[in-house]
Amino acid sequence: MPIATSTTTSSRLLALLSMLQARRDWPGGLLAERLGVSERTVRRDVDRLRELGYPVQAVKGPDGGYRLEAGSQLPPLLFDEEQAVALAVALRIAVGTGAGIEEAAARALTTVRQVLPARLRRRVDVLEVSAAGRGTDPQVDTEVLLILSAAVRAREELRFDYRAPGSSEDAEPRPPRRVQPHHLVVRAGRWYVVGWDPDRGDWRTYRADRMKLRVPNGPRFAPREVPGGDVAAFLSARFKGAESADAWPCRGEVILDLPVAEVAPFAGDGVVEEVGAARTRLTAGAWSWAALAASLARFDAEIEVVAPAELRAAFGELSRRAARAGEVHVSA
Repeated sequence: MPIATSTTTSSRLLALLSMLQARRDWPGGLLAERLGVSERTVRRDVDRLRELGYPVQAVKGPDGGYRLEAGSQLPPLLFDEEQAVALAVALRIAVGTGAGIEEAAARALTTVRQVLPARLRRRVDVLEVSAAGRGTDPQVDTEVLLILSAAVRAREELRFDYRAPGSSEDAEPRPPRRVQPHHLVVRAGRWYVVGWDPDRGDWRTYRADRMKLRVPNGPRFAPREVPGGDVAAFLSARFKGAESADAWPCRGEVILDLPVAEVAPFAGDGVVEEVGAARTRLTAGAWSWAALAASLARFDAEIEVVAPAELRAAFGELSRRAARAGEVHVSA
């Protein structure tokens, strides 16, 4: 009987570990068949994994077998190539999440990159992610995010103090609030709790960095479904000033005396259509008609309002405000 080399044994251990990670229970005979070895060899390999810190438990039953359990310490981890690349990409992106884990993510990325094969390292290195828009935005303590996430999972009501926008840490305290947290969402580097406010009988969104949690949590609650069923679309709608549908509540159509190439880069989520060599149709939205008119007025060009009448009226009011703002007042 041939004696397995150390290289063969190591490869078999990795294959065994990968199989144990793929499903909960494995009969010993099936493992031996998949690996092409005897059940006795499987038992020895399981012992080696245990020595490395992997909590492999024996499963009793007619077939007998093994199960990989959660342990008390972190053993060496095994990833396939796709998982390793995904992990490296996620660590790069983690810098822009505002979760206070930038330094730890950078160290972990360095560790992963060092052990990647050259071909995988090149794939990871071509991805350059910048934390655009982070600036001096407040970060959320990692422990706070873990507490919030645990409350979402356990369906436990949160009690907290909330700092209003623009107020300082020393501002007059407000009465504590409570919310039934359903989702913890990150958007543009900021973390938000989306939940049901039992006092107001409505859905509310709170910035996690403005929440000062109180302990203990409140009672458990029955889960609800956010309007529309999609939390990302719901949050996007709230930022647009809409109640539920992810669409601007005010939407209008104009024609600008500008070529489409000068409009498209600044149209945001608007729809741009060329109607002539130097004329462009733009359909755009905003949270109010005045905001939409002001947004469209930033284009340095003549504007023809196509529809609706509310947008035309908003331009009229905006022009009167601009005229009053431009008046010169001479003090006595």
